[in-house]
Amino acid sequence: MTEQEWEQLLQIKTAGRDDSQSDGEHHPYEPTDYSVLERLANSGYIRKKDTLVDYGSGKGRVSIFMTYQTGCRSIGIEYDERLWQKAMVNAKSAAARSRVSFILADAAEYELPDETDCCFFFNPFALHTLKRVLGQIFDSLQRRPRPLRIFFYYPYEDVEDFLNHHLRLMAEESIDCGDLFDGDEKEKILVYSLRSSL
Repeated sequence: MTEQEWEQLLQIKTAGRDDSQSDGEHHPYEPTDYSVLERLANSGYIRKKDTLVDYGSGKGRVSIFMTYQTGCRSIGIEYDERLWQKAMVNAKSAAARSRVSFILADAAEYELPDETDCCFFFNPFALHTLKRVLGQIFDSLQRRPRPLRIFFYYPYEDVEDFLNHHLRLMAEESIDCGDLFDGDEKEKILVYSLRSSL
């Protein structure tokens, strides 16, 4: 299905890039392509019993789509109030099934709910901020040890290098999306499982 067809089916408006609030720490809003989200939903990594947190959720596409496709509970974290307000409007769609919530917060200070077992990132912020976010995730795992996976779509080289050398992250098989975009090798979703402790 095309982007427009998905938007109509889900009864949401998430298209369009927005860099009005971007800076050195926060990257522009750019929605994840629906074809990529279909790959993630069909991967089997995220199931109905799971709780997914989307960091830098923008207008809410990832949260609403993944809930619609997998039945999971989803929480979107967004620091830009204008984008968050648009997500709140989109959350009224039937596709959200009352299983999607959006929180206006700084991801680096957001305390991850202890029932979370999946986290999604599409380059929402700089590596410096990502390290602080991972600290919050590790704090949650310390409070309640459990399996947890993180997904990084189209990661920058420095981010991928950092993740691949992190002692508490174990790389799993990535989800290849290169065939969707003329064989672009960067088009992939990296998948990591987290160790509760070292």
